[in-house]
Amino acid sequence: MPTGTPPTPPRTDTSRAQPARVYDWLLGGKDNYPVDEAVGRRLPPQAKDAARQNRAFMHRAAAWLADRGVDQFLDIGTGIPTEPNLHQIVQRVVPAARIVYVDNDPVVLRHAEALLVSSPEGTTEYVQADVREPGEILRHARDVLDLSRPVALSLIALLHFLPDDQDPQGIVRELVDALPPGSHLVLSHAASDLHSDLARQVTEEYARAGIRLGFRTRDEVARFFDGLDLVAPGLVTAPEWFRSEPAPAAEDSGIYAGVARVPAGGPA
Repeated sequence: MPTGTPPTPPRTDTSRAQPARVYDWLLGGKDNYPVDEAVGRRLPPQAKDAARQNRAFMHRAAAWLADRGVDQFLDIGTGIPTEPNLHQIVQRVVPAARIVYVDNDPVVLRHAEALLVSSPEGTTEYVQADVREPGEILRHARDVLDLSRPVALSLIALLHFLPDDQDPQGIVRELVDALPPGSHLVLSHAASDLHSDLARQVTEEYARAGIRLGFRTRDEVARFFDGLDLVAPGLVTAPEWFRSEPAPAAEDSGIYAGVARVPAGGPA
């Protein structure tokens, strides 16, 4: 069950689109507002494919890590809960797993208590926090997770909402540096170099809604894994990342995805 006392949510601003709510609309969810739907409808059709591919990658990566015995997960940029959620995937394999979800959208908080319910043996916790304050996230995470044991850090479709002037590299480094050897970084990121025209269109539409994006090339995304050991198949598009059969259906994608392990001695 969730632990602790959830903070009082700030008032939801329905006058401006929010990334978590646009993502919910792209996935076919109902927990969004007309302003979010308006952004989603202006995006190219491939945006819905990208949201689905991100979600499927998260499911495959979480299941693989749980099969390997990983029983602690820190999921930042959780988004509005959509079943199956990460903890449901993991706790099917490891019922006693502990999961901390983090997001900064008040709508996510509103749904967290009802939908992010742990197995009886395990624990889920929701933290209202901003990825740009990694120290605050880690402080809360330590109340639930044992950071002396391996943790899977999940950053799904999050970092392209942090342009370079917000130091996403430094944020990821601070988070990973807090994790012990045997931990993993699970990451997906929108590409700027796979379908540049579509990437430009998406960036412009989000900008019209006041949301800045920082899509990146493969080399730029690979930098988030510096000092870590990428697991096979490496940094690939989201549908190409899998560890067990059957393989996902082959399809075009503008999303990079990868999983990497913190080596003995920590990040290089």
